[in-house]
Amino acid sequence: MRIRAAITALAIVASIVIAPMSRAEAAPGPPSAPEWWFDSWNVPSLWTQGADGRGILIAEIDSGVNASLPQLAGRILAGTDYGPKGGDGRTDHELDPFGHGTAMASLMVATAGPFGIEGLAPSARILPIAVPLAGTDDAGGDDHLADAIRYAVDHGAKIINMSIGEERDPSSEPLPCSPDEQLAITYAVSKGAIVLAAGGNSATASSPVEDPGVCVGVLSVGAVDSSGQVASFSSRHRYTALVAPGVNIPTLGKIAGTAYHGEGTSQATAIASAAVALVWSKFPELTNKQVLARVFGSLDNPRSSRDPAYGFGEINPYRAITAIVADTASEPIISAVQPFIALQNARGSAAPPAPAPAKTAGAPPGEYGVAAAPGRMTSKVILAAIAAGVALVGLLALLIRARAAKPVQRADHAAQRGLDDRFTDAHTPQHSLPDLDL
Repeated sequence: MRIRAAITALAIVASIVIAPMSRAEAAPGPPSAPEWWFDSWNVPSLWTQGADGRGILIAEIDSGVNASLPQLAGRILAGTDYGPKGGDGRTDHELDPFGHGTAMASLMVATAGPFGIEGLAPSARILPIAVPLAGTDDAGGDDHLADAIRYAVDHGAKIINMSIGEERDPSSEPLPCSPDEQLAITYAVSKGAIVLAAGGNSATASSPVEDPGVCVGVLSVGAVDSSGQVASFSSRHRYTALVAPGVNIPTLGKIAGTAYHGEGTSQATAIASAAVALVWSKFPELTNKQVLARVFGSLDNPRSSRDPAYGFGEINPYRAITAIVADTASEPIISAVQPFIALQNARGSAAPPAPAPAKTAGAPPGEYGVAAAPGRMTSKVILAAIAAGVALVGLLALLIRARAAKPVQRADHAAQRGLDDRFTDAHTPQHSLPDLDL
């Protein structure tokens, strides 16, 4: 698999006065960028009910996390690092001081610090899995995304957060979701996990298809602002599952005493992952399918069919936890991948050989739009429009026809396309909050 190229995001520095803030008066975070979803979802009341992420392990596949930040102390477990330097994932390798992996972790599990930024699911734990990304100090070679997904599942992750993505080039990559990634995601879902990925920040550039968001079994997340309007940058795709807060989002930086505010589907995906953790921590006995049935059965402004910008609606963990939702309610994510799981089980293996795209016949399912993705680490997430029934039938047929095919030689593809054409982040320009001497 090729290395994912990150488009360096501009860090627009702004001087912002940080005033003390009482959680009783307003959402956490600095006055200039409060975490408005805390008020929208009445988060403190959920925490008092025990819906705070307790018992939930979230795997974060990203640039790594600076686990030494005081606000993340005790919340970042030892994971792994697929970069050439190795490690346990508790180092953020992004060259920009923003620190994408650290920022996303802060949205999920941080405790309040100098800027008042708090994670939505503070009792959850993060399993950091660093993968080689352009824009990091360990970029180069295979990005190991499929390996990272399998590692997450095999080490107990119930939720897999991927605030990253890659635009697919249909001229050289005939399948919208690479076979090794699809098999890894199918494996994850079969083991009971929920997988989320960023939808991309490329609405102004024709919303190119990105992976892993396009893969069957992935909950692809778009971004909305505090009024519920879809952000202008949030990519439009027929496989968008839902939307979450992604505008004016404060995060910690990877350097102690720094914070930023920005926007993107990276942030929306991290917040959605934490929201799912709240629901699952309240109902720990539920399966992944039942948890998502609650999530999709309680969306704000629900749609009867997928809207390219809005998906099926806006996630609301308060409603998912407090509403009466039947455990047998339907949901579109796990249901879509179940035929793949059945196929794998029928073949007697949770990880059958990946089919080689060159040996498949016919056009791949979905649609492609080719354009550069703006913003940071969330952009290149191959978002193909998987038309529900047609896409499933097509991909199943590909898997069946490729039973005897050899595994894809991803390193060869890397040589063909070069090592600088993959990952972008899904957040647009950040605004730096002032450094504090801690």
